[in-house]
This record gives sequence, C-alpha cells and structure tokens, in this order.
Amino acid sequence: MNIPKFAENTELNTQPASSEKSIASLLNKASVIAVIGLSSNQWRTSNHIGDYLRKNNYRIIPVNPNEESVFGEKSYDSMAALPDDLKINVINIFRNKKYSAEMLRDIIEWSRRTGQKPLIWTQLDVSSDEAKTLAEENGFDYVENRCLMVEHSRLQK
Repeated sequence: MNIPKFAENTELNTQPASSEKSIASLLNKASVIAVIGLSSNQWRTSNHIGDYLRKNNYRIIPVNPNEESVFGEKSYDSMAALPDDLKINVINIFRNKKYSAEMLRDIIEWSRRTGQKPLIWTQLDVSSDEAKTLAEENGFDYVENRCLMVEHSRLQK
C-alpha cells in the first residue's frame, strides 16, 4: 500500500492565505508558539508538528490540561494559566473544531489581560465560522485550514 507523505495528504492546505507575505513575515519574526492541544504522544499529529517546529528553532509552549510537560516545557491547563510576561507570537490550535470558538474566547480573554495579539493558526479542519468571526472582530490575524508545518516548510524553500 502506498501511503502519501504528510505534506501531500493535505487538500485543505491549498486554501489561499489572506496574505502570503504577511504569513511569511509573521512566521519569520516568531520565536514562541503556544500549541493548544499539544500531546506528548509521539503518534499524535500535534506532537509531530510541535516537534518539527521545535527543531526549527521555535520555543513550543504546550497548552493542554492532560499533560504535565511536552518537549521539556511545562504544560499549562489553559491560556488563562500562562504567565502574563510570557510573550507568544503564534497560537496554534489542535482541538476539534467544535471547540474552536471556545478556544478563541479564551484567547481573547487572555489577550485583553496581557495586551498580546499573536497570530492565531487553526490546523486543517479545526476552524469554525464562529471562531473566525470572533478572531476578525477582535483584530487578530487568523489562518484557517492550513498546516503550520507544511506552510513553514514551503516558505523555507
């Protein structure tokens, strides 16, 4: 059986970005990525992509109440649990899309408390219309239905 490579098995990844240059610029300036739903299980997609990003010099901050730590970094139960002085450049969401609006509400509350407005990235088939609307109404850059690992890899070429 021929199993397609991860990057080739992402039809949704062909969605046009709101601004390719903007995404490239934001990723090039980023150094810290909070990953909501990051798992310590090496067989989970979130772990694979988090590990790729870590190996490409990003600091990965796990946000998952079911984990104590991932990749040697303390895992936080929620966005609200993150220290206020921890600067986040990108928030990558790995949760079922039925939770995406709830995650956005948590991010908005955290943002109001800390004054930060990181890029919000929802992985393939993770976004919802409500989540996108919440992000746009609150002034966040928002990427939906794209794999951060695939896009990072593509932009490095």
